[in-house]
Amino acid sequence: MPEGTRMKNEVHIGNLILHELTAQRRSASWLAEQLSCDRTNVYKIFKKKDLDTQLLLRISRILGRDFFSIYTTLLHERG
Repeated sequence: MPEGTRMKNEVHIGNLILHELTAQRRSASWLAEQLSCDRTNVYKIFKKKDLDTQLLLRISRILGRDFFSIYTTLLHERG
């Protein structure tokens, strides 16, 4: 992508994870326990625009939600 060009629909994956967690009525503490990390790390995840793919895979499995499909949809969009 040329410098200065931005994707039409940018993804903030942390927000989407938080939204899914809320929709499932689960807490940050619950996700932290599932990830075997401290709750403060989960709050840091919520603030991230992008994540390491291995971490995103783990979160996708834990929440039963394919977050990668969001990027696949954007990849195939035109315009």
